[in-house]
Amino acid sequence: MDVKSPIDAELWERIPGEAQVALLAVFADLAARIAQLEQTVGEQQAELERLRKNSSNSSFPPSSDKPDFKRARPKKRGQRNRGGQKGHDKHERRLVPIEHVDTVEPCKPTTCNDCGEPLGGDDPDFERRQVWEIPPLTPEVTEYQVHTLKCSCCGGRTRGALPEGVGRGCFGPWLTGLIGLLTGVCRLSKRSIQRLLLEVFGLEISTGQICRLQAQLANALEPGVREITDYVRQRPANVDETGWKEQAKRCWLWVAAVKGAVLFLIRPSRGAKVLKEIVGPDYAHVVTSDRAKAYDTLPLELRQLCWAHLDRDFQAMIDRDNRGSPIGKRLCKAVDQLFQGWRKVRDRTWSRRTFQRRLPALRGEFVSAFEFGRGCACPKTAAVCRELLAREEALWTFAHVDGVEPTNNEGEREIRHPVAYRKLCYGTDSAQGSKFVGNIMTVVGTLRRQDRAALPFLAACCAAFRKATPPPSPFIPPALNASIESAAISS
Repeated sequence: MDVKSPIDAELWERIPGEAQVALLAVFADLAARIAQLEQTVGEQQAELERLRKNSSNSSFPPSSDKPDFKRARPKKRGQRNRGGQKGHDKHERRLVPIEHVDTVEPCKPTTCNDCGEPLGGDDPDFERRQVWEIPPLTPEVTEYQVHTLKCSCCGGRTRGALPEGVGRGCFGPWLTGLIGLLTGVCRLSKRSIQRLLLEVFGLEISTGQICRLQAQLANALEPGVREITDYVRQRPANVDETGWKEQAKRCWLWVAAVKGAVLFLIRPSRGAKVLKEIVGPDYAHVVTSDRAKAYDTLPLELRQLCWAHLDRDFQAMIDRDNRGSPIGKRLCKAVDQLFQGWRKVRDRTWSRRTFQRRLPALRGEFVSAFEFGRGCACPKTAAVCRELLAREEALWTFAHVDGVEPTNNEGEREIRHPVAYRKLCYGTDSAQGSKFVGNIMTVVGTLRRQDRAALPFLAACCAAFRKATPPPSPFIPPALNASIESAAISS
């Protein structure tokens, strides 16, 4: 190590040569020890910062928080008792119209409780009470007997043909759709599905057959997924991504949520190439997202950075407990003001114009804090402030574009279901399995956003696929779609 003496040069020249050599050796030893201590301190600070991370200051889920982590105290509860409050609108189960009731059983008294005389007639204001029950479920089995007959004239043999849509498989479109629903909505494993079908329907099925039916359903849903993809590309989208495993290899599950539809994709990359695949080459709407590098390929005027993510980043500045903490406190206070104002817009207490008039002062406060923070002694705080100054325009898109929210909560909510699915199944074992997961979650999620039942649609898509006929659309009016689904399944 080339060590220079810290002693003034003039004074250093007065020291004898042997003493200079001894002092340089001492200086070299001290410098090595200081470097080692600095490295140790740096490692300990990094470990302390890692231990400080939780769901309030990072993207970690609440389930990863340690038992001793204390969340912020919830708001003080009011003095009202639990349950429905006095004067609230009553919510009761709606009665089925009498013409749709399977069985009607009049409950009439035969004798008077007071004198014992026989009673007759009808009560015009009788009480209606309906009891729902599921009958014992047994699968409907259809046997197709294919005959091969010999011609008495020429001796040729002719084999009978199966009806259109009946292939070599043993299971119909409703059962195929049900298996997709149990996977894509109920998050059941293949063995759980196998057990349920046996217990409820008395139906024996192998896990391999379940895989084949899932693959068939994934192909049957392809036209609907393409239609949903085109629909998503024409609207402002909340986009997010999370980790996934395919054959134990690292992949990413992407989600794009818009009003009336949601799109899921599983791809091996987290890069801009997948984002381009989702939004298309000519996308002209706003993408709301976090600060991942893949989104930097979008113009700033077509981006909205998620303020919920930023709020956690600012809280992380505070929790580091260093010179960047005051900046974090200042930014968190400004974020609270931002959300208070936006809630008033959503509650219609303020008009959007009122919010826009108050925005310049709030925006100036953020810019001032970022300017001050980019020279902060804490490298991480300074880096965040520099990055946000460069993307400052993308912080305020929501204030000027209708239909854009300041947070990516819409995408975060949609991604919870596949995250729970991932924790149960640990990912997928093949590209075909990933295709099924993406397609079933896309179609079921889109139908749910339109308040539509998924099972009839899945069965109709499967029936149309087997008959090579056009499948139903996930976007046409439900009444018209119901007739198409019914015709596709019954024909």
